[in-house]
Amino acid sequence: MPNSNAKLRRSHRGSQEAGRRELVSRSLQSAEHCLEDQDYGTAYAHYLLVLNLAPELKTTVKETFQFTLFKWAEELDSLARIQDLFNCYEQALELYPNDEVICNSMGEHLFRMGFRDEAAGYFHKAVKLNPDFADAKENFYRVANWLVERWHFIMLNDAKRNLTYLKAIENAVRLGCKSVLDIGTGTGILSMFAKKAGASYVFACELSKTMYKLACDVVAANNMEGEIKLLHLKSLDIEIPKHIPERVSLVVTETVDAGLFGEGIVESLIHAWEHLLLQPK
Repeated sequence: MPNSNAKLRRSHRGSQEAGRRELVSRSLQSAEHCLEDQDYGTAYAHYLLVLNLAPELKTTVKETFQFTLFKWAEELDSLARIQDLFNCYEQALELYPNDEVICNSMGEHLFRMGFRDEAAGYFHKAVKLNPDFADAKENFYRVANWLVERWHFIMLNDAKRNLTYLKAIENAVRLGCKSVLDIGTGTGILSMFAKKAGASYVFACELSKTMYKLACDVVAANNMEGEIKLLHLKSLDIEIPKHIPERVSLVVTETVDAGLFGEGIVESLIHAWEHLLLQPK
């Protein structure tokens, strides 16, 4: 009797496997016919079914799936079916989470729709996945020109200004300021000054997603990723002890250009003084 049950189970599994292979084969044929008829939406649905039923075919159908996705996305874009377009890319990235071509294409759609910060994130991921991907690098630099204000470059190349900041931070740390918060860190230069000056704890916040990721890369390139805690937050949203363990003894910021009031830096500094900075006794 036990042997009989085991045979039945094997037979059942064999039937299921045969049924799966048949469904996959038919879906692949249907997808190919739909592509011939330029019915990209239906072809995309068939490929989704195939990849969910037979993930072992991911490599085999990858290029055709990408082509189908991009064609269907173009149609959805032209029909202003934006949510459907995003849903398709989310499904595709679940199947191919480390595909630089899909990431780059998603970024292009986001950029055209005006979501430049989000687009930069996808372009950045595509470049990370494949540093030699020329299209993604070009797209990332293009969107960075929109997002990184020109005065960032001027400040970074202002040796006198940077030296003044460095000396001021070194003096503050030498006088006992051992925990530092950098508001609007940008590239992370002031945070690195503070750490090199000997601060025990350095925290930095940056609201722009693009600048936050850039700061992460710069800090990592300088081997300080374990020494500086970067927060993708507005300073007004920082909470103790959720984001930083306790009040800091020094707050630094470079956000003092012509956009002073528009960037809310006054409110940020007041908030830092009242809630995040140690009060003098």
